[in-house]
Amino acid sequence: MPFRVKLLRHLRLLFIAISLFGSYEARAQFTLGGYSNSHYAGIHGVPNNPAMAAGTHYKWDVNIAGINAAAGNTYIRFPRSILLHPPDSLRDLKRNRDYFLDTASTGRQFAWGNIDVMMPSVLYSLDELSSVAFTWRVRSMVNGGNATTDVANFFALDFPNPRFNNQRFDMEWVNASFHWWNEFGFTYARVLKDDGNTVFKAGATLKLLSGVAAGYAQVEGASFVMHSPTNGEINDGTLKVAYSDGLANWESPTLSNYKLFGNMGLGMDLGITYEWREVIDGLTGYDDTQWNPEADDYRLRLGVSITDLGSITYKKTPASKDLDLRTENINTSDLRQRRGESVQAYYRRVSTYFKELPTDDKFRMNTPAALNLMADYNIDGRFFINAAGRLALNSGKFDPSKTYVMSYFQATPRYEGRHVGGYLPLSVNRNGQFDAGLGLRLGPLVIGSTTMLSNLFQKNKNRLDGFIALRIIPIKRGEGKVGCPGTNF
Repeated sequence: MPFRVKLLRHLRLLFIAISLFGSYEARAQFTLGGYSNSHYAGIHGVPNNPAMAAGTHYKWDVNIAGINAAAGNTYIRFPRSILLHPPDSLRDLKRNRDYFLDTASTGRQFAWGNIDVMMPSVLYSLDELSSVAFTWRVRSMVNGGNATTDVANFFALDFPNPRFNNQRFDMEWVNASFHWWNEFGFTYARVLKDDGNTVFKAGATLKLLSGVAAGYAQVEGASFVMHSPTNGEINDGTLKVAYSDGLANWESPTLSNYKLFGNMGLGMDLGITYEWREVIDGLTGYDDTQWNPEADDYRLRLGVSITDLGSITYKKTPASKDLDLRTENINTSDLRQRRGESVQAYYRRVSTYFKELPTDDKFRMNTPAALNLMADYNIDGRFFINAAGRLALNSGKFDPSKTYVMSYFQATPRYEGRHVGGYLPLSVNRNGQFDAGLGLRLGPLVIGSTTMLSNLFQKNKNRLDGFIALRIIPIKRGEGKVGCPGTNF
C-alpha cells in the first residue's frame, strides 16, 4: 500500500493509521539477537559497532544480500490471517474481526516499523590489527504514537461517536514520521592495545547518505471537546506538517521511487570494544591455514557504540503547512476523509478550517541515533551468553523531524560451531513487551526472528520481525588452540 495513502490522515487517523502501517509493513539496525555481537558476525557486526571489524579472524567477508524487518504497535492486535493477507484499504477492516483494540490500557500508545536491506558489502583485514569495510544499506523507518489511550479510543471507536460528547481530550504531543534513505558506509577499525590479557579496539564508519522520501506530522498541546457529531471546538494546539517531493509525487510500484543520489547528507558510527583474556596470548598466532586463529579467544568482551549520527535535508512540498488548530466551532464530521478523496486534496480542504502558521521551506530529517551497549561472555568456546541494550538518543518531543529506534534490553544464550550457530534472543522493549525468538547460522546463511517463539503462542499479534542474510566467508580447516573459538572456525 503506497505510503502517501497513510500519510497526513486527518486527526481521526493520525494515530490509528500509523499503528496499522506499523503492523503490516516492515528494529533500526541490521541486527539479529546474539548473532550480530558474536565472533562469527563479520561484516554483519559492523552496523552495530564498527570496532567489531578490527582483529577479526576473517581475512575477508562478503555480504551478498540481507534484510532485517520489524514492525509493531501497542494498541492494536491482529489475527494471523490478516497479517498474511492485509486488506487493500483501511476502510475494509472490521473491529473485533480483523483487529482488536486495547481500549482498557492506562498507558500511552505507540507504533513502529523498519526495513533495513544490506546490499553487497565487504570487510577486508589489512593486517592482523586493522581492517576496512564497505557497507551499502537501503533503509526505511516509520514511527508514531505517544497518544493516551482515551485519545486513541476517541478516534478509533466509530468517530465521531456520541458516547464521547462533552468530554475533554488532551494531546500533549502525538507524532508520526516516515523516512526512506540510502547509505554508503566506509569503515576503518584497529586494535589500539594488545598486552596479551587485554585488547582494546576502536572503529568509525563515515556515511554518505541520500534521501528518497521523508515526512512528519506532529500535534502539540491540543485540547478539544466534541459537543455533537456535527459540532466541536479545539481550545488549543498546533499541527506541524512537512513532507518531501518524494511523497508528494509517489509512484507505483513503490520501488520505482528509489533514487540512488539526491537530498544528500552525512552520517557517522563510532564504537569501541574491550576484551579480557585469561591466557596471555594476544593476537599473535598466524599460519598459512588460518587468519588470526586466536583473534576471538576472549573470556569477556564489552562494547559501546553510538550509531546513526547524521541527518538529511529535504525541501518541503508547498502544500505542507503548519496550522493553528484553535477553533470555536467546527463540524466534526468534516474532519473525516471522504471516500475517493486523495490525501493531498483532503489536507488542502482541512487546512482551510484553520489558521496557517509561518514555517521554513526546508526540513532536516535526523537519522535514528542510538547508544548501544554489549557484553559477551565465553563459557567454554562453544556456548556463550550475550547481553545487549539499545537506547534511542532522539526520541524526545522537541524535534518532530526525526525517526528513532525502539529502545530495548536483550539477553541471548547461543551456541557457536564451525559451520552452525544457534541463538535464543530474549528481549524487553521500552513499552514493557517481552519477546522470545530464534536464530540459526547455517554456513553462509543466517536466518531468524526475535519474536518467533512469542508469536507461536499468541493468537492475536501486534509485533513481528525477521532477519535473513547470505554471505561468502573464507572457510579453511587448520589447527588452533584447543578450547578457543578459533578452533571452531
